[in-house]
Amino acid sequence: MLSMSNEEPEYWRRNLWVCMLGSFTTLVAMTLLLPFLPLYVAELGVSEPASIARWSGIAYGATFFTAALTAPLWGRLADRYGRKLMLIRASLGMAVAMSLIGMASAPWQLVTLRLLAGLLGGYASGSTILIAAQTPKAHTGWALGMLSSGIMAGNVVGPLIGGLLPPLIGIRATFWLAGGVIFLAFLATCFLLKEAPRTPGQRRVTAAPMLNLRNGILPLMLLTGMLLIFANMSVEPIVTLYVAQFVQQPQRITLAAGVVMSAAALGSILSAAWLGRLADRIGHWKVLTGGLFAAALLLIPQAFITSAWQLVALRFFMGLARGGLLPCIASLIRHHVAGEQVGRALGWSTSAQYVGQVCGPLFGGFVGGWLGMRSVFLATCVIMAAGAFFNLLHMRQAGKKT
Repeated sequence: MLSMSNEEPEYWRRNLWVCMLGSFTTLVAMTLLLPFLPLYVAELGVSEPASIARWSGIAYGATFFTAALTAPLWGRLADRYGRKLMLIRASLGMAVAMSLIGMASAPWQLVTLRLLAGLLGGYASGSTILIAAQTPKAHTGWALGMLSSGIMAGNVVGPLIGGLLPPLIGIRATFWLAGGVIFLAFLATCFLLKEAPRTPGQRRVTAAPMLNLRNGILPLMLLTGMLLIFANMSVEPIVTLYVAQFVQQPQRITLAAGVVMSAAALGSILSAAWLGRLADRIGHWKVLTGGLFAAALLLIPQAFITSAWQLVALRFFMGLARGGLLPCIASLIRHHVAGEQVGRALGWSTSAQYVGQVCGPLFGGFVGGWLGMRSVFLATCVIMAAGAFFNLLHMRQAGKKT
């Protein structure tokens, strides 16, 4: 387990704010291109609508693809060489990559640079590793909840900024401005973030035992993390079509769909820190299991709505139920994995979540096209309930509060 002195390090709160700022800015940079990505692809010389759609999809997914592949590697290197060093690498790498994206002259260059951004990035996942490892255990849930709020806020604010800035300063200047903001996060990471001194035992990671990915709590937490992202993303492909059935004015369909998508994120932002604090008090596993069951139950009425505002309210409440669950997963991993292996374990957890981000929309699109859109909510409910049941069973077998 992690060794921590009796006196809590005074700088852990400052580290939290620096990591929140850096995670927010890097997530904004990764998502701000959503509203204008097809326009940028067209500006790079692609004219056919089908080709624009293909290049846009490839370019957007490229970052998350390389990020999923490299997350365990960066986690292992964080354990070996220091977590602050990995955050410095990620912030500087993202600042350079975003600036270069603004200089692309062909679609293949855009895809290559997006791959590079995912390869060099990972600030949010690196922040999770540092905060989980160095926050006093009594405050882990709250701190990770605050960090999660900053990450989710970046995902929400990014597309909004991406819709506002290009008409004002141009697409390329938007990328350069994003790179400059991330560079400020790089400077804050260099000069304000402080990492606890590393013991000789922590530096000899090569001598540490291999992670147990077959038995124990870690595989369950990897599966649960993937499941949470999977359940959130499974409805994304059908939201607009589903909402269109209940909106009379065609020009308001996209607005209603955007509000529905934002409602869950807003609920999660509001509840993440509170649920984290609750988990610190009553146990992370209890909050995780309860949140999974609540989210599963809230999916049922979403399949039987009669108006769009009902879906907005239900997605908001589902976001409230789900907000602190990823921090609970990170806390459970931190409490059950040896300190010198926390980075690797959380790196695998990040990769599992990226798998859910890829598989969720595929599942939703396939089930929606085959069995109807209402079936997507019910099928996701069954999957989430199964995850909650397995966590409850494992928690009772463990026989102790964590």
